[in-house]
Amino acid sequence: MAHEFNGLFTGENLSHVAFPIGGLGAGMFCLEGTGALGSFSIENKPDVNRCPNVFAAIAWGGAFRVLEGPVPERKVFGPDAGNGLSGKNYGLPRFPDCGFLGRFPFAHISLSDDNVPFRVNVTGFSPFAAREDFVSSLPFGALEYEFIGTDAEERGMTFYFQCENWFGEGSEIFPIQNGFVLRKKGTDFCVFAGEAADIDAAWFRGGWWDAFTTVVSRMEKGLGGSKTLDNPKEAKGATLSVPFVLAPGQSRKIRIYISWFSPESGLRAGEPPACGCGGECAPKGYEPWYAGQFSDIFRLNSYIKENIARMETVSREFSERLFASALPPAALEAVSANLSILKSPSLLRLKDGRLWGWEGCGDRDGCCHGSCTHVYNYAQAVCRLFPGLERGLREIEFFDSQDENGHQQFRANLPVSPPAHNWHAASDGQLGGIVKVYREWKISGDDAWLANIYPRVKQSLAYCIRTWDPSERGVLTECHHNTFDIEFYGADIMCTGFYLAALTAMAEMAGVMGDADGAAYSALARKGKEYAEKRLYNGEYFFQETDLSGLKNPPGPNGSPEERELFAKEGPKYQYGTGCLSDGLVGIWLGKLAGLKDMLDADMVKSHLLSVYRYNFRPDLSAHVNPQRPGYALGKEGGLLVCSWPRGGKPTLPFVYCDEVWTGVEYEIASFLILEGFPDEAMKIIEAARARYDGKVRNPFDEYECGHWYVRALSSYALMQAFGEEI
Repeated sequence: MAHEFNGLFTGENLSHVAFPIGGLGAGMFCLEGTGALGSFSIENKPDVNRCPNVFAAIAWGGAFRVLEGPVPERKVFGPDAGNGLSGKNYGLPRFPDCGFLGRFPFAHISLSDDNVPFRVNVTGFSPFAAREDFVSSLPFGALEYEFIGTDAEERGMTFYFQCENWFGEGSEIFPIQNGFVLRKKGTDFCVFAGEAADIDAAWFRGGWWDAFTTVVSRMEKGLGGSKTLDNPKEAKGATLSVPFVLAPGQSRKIRIYISWFSPESGLRAGEPPACGCGGECAPKGYEPWYAGQFSDIFRLNSYIKENIARMETVSREFSERLFASALPPAALEAVSANLSILKSPSLLRLKDGRLWGWEGCGDRDGCCHGSCTHVYNYAQAVCRLFPGLERGLREIEFFDSQDENGHQQFRANLPVSPPAHNWHAASDGQLGGIVKVYREWKISGDDAWLANIYPRVKQSLAYCIRTWDPSERGVLTECHHNTFDIEFYGADIMCTGFYLAALTAMAEMAGVMGDADGAAYSALARKGKEYAEKRLYNGEYFFQETDLSGLKNPPGPNGSPEERELFAKEGPKYQYGTGCLSDGLVGIWLGKLAGLKDMLDADMVKSHLLSVYRYNFRPDLSAHVNPQRPGYALGKEGGLLVCSWPRGGKPTLPFVYCDEVWTGVEYEIASFLILEGFPDEAMKIIEAARARYDGKVRNPFDEYECGHWYVRALSSYALMQAFGEEI
């Protein structure tokens, strides 16, 4: 069954649904489409496959059910299946009928069974609201279970929340009021109820499946009660139980809070500069923001209890405003689903309050460190929802990661510190940063902030000009690194587009700052615009001019004999030349979203976008040849190719990733098409992208690229601006 965009997930579409719940930069767990809990990533890093035996259940009249839908088939013969899935709860009875509805930051699950005298609604959420960065960054989530009687009989029932000791050797479990804590050195994991509850922290100690067997036996009998071991280090698990009576036609809600506290880590990323201190002066590992707000998990829990009403109210108001927007269903789903990235371990929030991020998440570690400037160019959500946090990213780029020559390390160290400037600057990332400074200034209206950062921005632009455009023609020609993890040679439109946007932005900022160089920036932008329109446009779309003559640092043949032979025939590998690059005008897109105008001829921009749609959008990829990474889109799925060569001339070794499909680029092009007056073409791209994330094969709340919850996909938030919506 096809999933209805922005609608209910049921049946096989539930298979991969996993909705992140947690704080901005604070870790998460996932509420799966069936109601299962997993991906417990609470120790300042991803742990995507950490799915311990943690679940809720309900017992009545000698029967019980796990409060979940059917176990997805993918789990039955998935990881660790060869040993029979020992330690899982898949052999316990569940509800056969299940539906999942995402309404970020809320997830709603309905459970029913014709043979059970009640229905169940499950709601999971963690606080999130625009410009409420404090409550949006707390390490906890809430699960509310509602039981609705469907017959005329009053029933005694017991709600259970079961948790094995998944911290392992050296850990302990001890009860607290209405809850329990799992603790190991450096990390606390806590479960507590919003009402009176019994706590059994003394599961049976024995071999084989003794502990879990006795837990199940007690649920079958509807038994609860409180027990504690003398030695909490021997505890094998804990049970939270709440007995209640469900009257005919009545409903009963029980709320559970899951919080965590992991105040220190040895997490580090990047290479600090050599300082001759033997490493003693290097900053210690990452410390999360929340550890500077609360002394321990008990203070955190107190804050939750005292403030949950307001936090839930502002979260519901945000959700209601978001889903009341006039966006078409597929576009609204793209926006709301990808806001889950802000709940994922892709982002960390530093103790000083600033953000730092990976590009995405590997299964056990972050993927590609340092709030990578060229990837974060695409992300449009934080700047609109938490503008202060976005300004912090700019401050790291221009102060911490930039040296006195203007060279900017495009991957920030963790902990944030001056990096070793021993690698290429990223042309699109560094120039895009200038455009984003302009954007942050326009959003905030803070001239004092601009005045503080402007000298560093000017220093950055000076580096860009002398490094990539030393002849000052207004286009990038010298070797320039970019988001495709390679270097372009000769004038290319993608990175030159960032250059034109940066020059245009600098001219305006210079005027406000009283900087006489503003006129020179404007003149250089005009030269680049003229060059691009006359020499980089073929009547349909913009392309790359691979003329290497006159370069101050031309590439040379190197590598294997085959590579040297290919260089002699075609020049440097990994270029796009005559190709129609979907990302060709990404810098112009970024500038337009920031409010810049007249960077390139408007008709040429429209023609390029329509050419990208005509040549690169494939409703069916069955005949497409992709020797690179096919997992993002393949077979009968549709998608927008990163590049194509409709006029021929595809190099033997074109730039890496060119044959792939990236959602971050799809939403960039779709939002740009809408801004230019082509919503029908845009919606076809959006619908194709979201159809791939329908829950059958991929998680609708995890658009991935180089890792799960890939930050580039936050380009989807530009759809709000394109459709004229704001929160």
